[in-house]
Amino acid sequence: MKSFVFILVALFCAFSLRAEPQPQIEKNPPPLDAKNMDTSVKPQDDFYLYANGGWLKRNPVPPEYARWGSFEELTETNNDALHKIAEKAANMHVDAKTAPEVQKVGDFYASGMDEKTIDAERIRPLEEELKRIDAIKNRADLLKAVAHLHAIGIGAFFEFGSGQDEKDSTREIAQAAQGGLGLPDRDYYTKTDEDSKKKRAAYVEHVTKMLTLLGEPASKATGDAKKIMAFETSLAKASRTRVELRDPQKNYNKMTQADLQKLTPDWNWADYFEAINLAEPGDINVGQPEFFKAANAAFTSTSIDDWKTYLRWHLINAAAENLSDDFVNEDFTFKEGVLRGTKEIKLRWKRVVSSTDEALGDALGKLYVADYFPPEAKARALEMINNLKAALADRIKTLDWMDEPTKQEALKKLAAMNVKIGYPDKWRDYSLLKIDRGPYVLNTMRAANFEVNRELKKIGKPVDRTEWGMTPPTVNAYYNANMNEIVFPAGILQPPFFEPKADDAVNYGGMGAVIGHEMTHGFDDEGRQFDASGNLRDWWSPESAAKFKDRSQAVVQQYSEYEPIPGVHINGELTEGENIADIGGVKLAYAALQKALEKNPQVREQKIDGLTPEQRFFLGWAQVWRANQREQDLRLRLNTDPHSPTRYRCNGPISNMSEFAKAFNLPANCPMIRPADKRVNIW
Repeated sequence: MKSFVFILVALFCAFSLRAEPQPQIEKNPPPLDAKNMDTSVKPQDDFYLYANGGWLKRNPVPPEYARWGSFEELTETNNDALHKIAEKAANMHVDAKTAPEVQKVGDFYASGMDEKTIDAERIRPLEEELKRIDAIKNRADLLKAVAHLHAIGIGAFFEFGSGQDEKDSTREIAQAAQGGLGLPDRDYYTKTDEDSKKKRAAYVEHVTKMLTLLGEPASKATGDAKKIMAFETSLAKASRTRVELRDPQKNYNKMTQADLQKLTPDWNWADYFEAINLAEPGDINVGQPEFFKAANAAFTSTSIDDWKTYLRWHLINAAAENLSDDFVNEDFTFKEGVLRGTKEIKLRWKRVVSSTDEALGDALGKLYVADYFPPEAKARALEMINNLKAALADRIKTLDWMDEPTKQEALKKLAAMNVKIGYPDKWRDYSLLKIDRGPYVLNTMRAANFEVNRELKKIGKPVDRTEWGMTPPTVNAYYNANMNEIVFPAGILQPPFFEPKADDAVNYGGMGAVIGHEMTHGFDDEGRQFDASGNLRDWWSPESAAKFKDRSQAVVQQYSEYEPIPGVHINGELTEGENIADIGGVKLAYAALQKALEKNPQVREQKIDGLTPEQRFFLGWAQVWRANQREQDLRLRLNTDPHSPTRYRCNGPISNMSEFAKAFNLPANCPMIRPADKRVNIW
């Protein structure tokens, strides 16, 4: 759930070309393929392995990946399509006035693929940015330099952007939040276990190498890297944990500019706003006020020279993957090798395609859906969504733990839930974004600046409810609480998630459960705090709220018991919302399938490949989560990801379902079925 958009915009990769074995993706496989199963494993012992064991044995993680599963397979398929589109656009050399999307996509992609020029120029395209930092003489200059980095998409020191007012979802307001770290999470700076200590040491070594690539003597770079670590550690200690960031009430602190100024008396917000061209900031939501108090102290106590070092580091940290091979390789070694265990850099075209999608998502997406998204997919998905909505409405009406007034509010919210499928009705206008075949890193920075300015211009204006938060080729989906909407990009409406020609059972087990998942987010521990209009408002009776919390705490307890790595458990509080959505999603999808089968009684009695519709439903659910994963990537995700590892996303929800036990005739006391008194039952 994304409540607002920060100025921080990722500068995507342009890694060097390198030969590597490519994953083999079967073309047009059956909706359920028996060879993907491992029938030597009993479904009552581990359904994930029973359903996916054959696939897992045949699909080790490719060298260029940290995890390889259904999501990654489909992403590869989509990338092949985007590759063809980008190559074609790059070879057309069209005029921006006659074919603006093709021109921008083609020129952006061509600049990223010009490896020879990128290597020859090294950091020359960043000289003006480095000079700007070197010219800092005082705190006023420093604030302007921070603002400038924010304007080109680099979230040094803190983050600032726009987003919906969570208590008035019709308006966009300014948003300020904690930030400024180079490691993935504040806990990487504070945890005392051996793995965290090793990661911190590796980070200091990485920063040292990057600074030497910028031209610093090795001895000075070592000292500067330690200073950067110390400075970022001070920011990390003042930052809220990811669990704390999940509380929308605590992170809603709307105040005037004058009140914000009191938090940071040693820098002038008016100067900052002027530097980012924000004429009328209006009220500002300050997500973590205590962070800004600590930031104010750091602003004055840190020397100007150390500030310059910190800002240079964040500039190069953001830009490295778009520069010459020496920067690219060092950036990869730490971010992918050390943090995730990835063995090899991806091919350059894959990185440039991803960067094009990030920078020009609607332009590339418009070309993508024209060739790769059939109208029948949208129609079939909408039918499933309507059936899922009906199933959730039935479920709400019959809940024994929710009182009638709260049920009516819940039904009102469900009825108001908006649906977006495939691609936007209104495409983004990139006419003000300059893209050419010059330095690749400058194209990425201009694209980031364009996005920053686009977001800032929203402040003080009515919310545009036609906007999307994902690009059309994305293999994902989301629920936006402020919009009260569920969104399904074209990219995910493909096998194994969705196959228009497949039987209902498999589709409901896959895409149906994804739809149910996003729908349930509207009623998870965070989403339930927003009303039908997307406002942060308590619409629950105290009695129903208390019963919900008891049941959601059971979810926390269930997943906290799982231990994916010896000694490392799932963080049940961090993953609470996603786990509630997984459990609700598969239950609702099953109920919706039953509705579909009621309309076709003859189908209910039919077996396909010896499997009943109910069995195919749960196998369809399981195959979505198949994945092999490197341990380092698993560790990183356990620290930072609000989703549980895929094995537990598969087994955890269905272990609470008597329908699952019945479908496979499982004994009540088997490992895959939780005792009746411990089964989670919310939606």
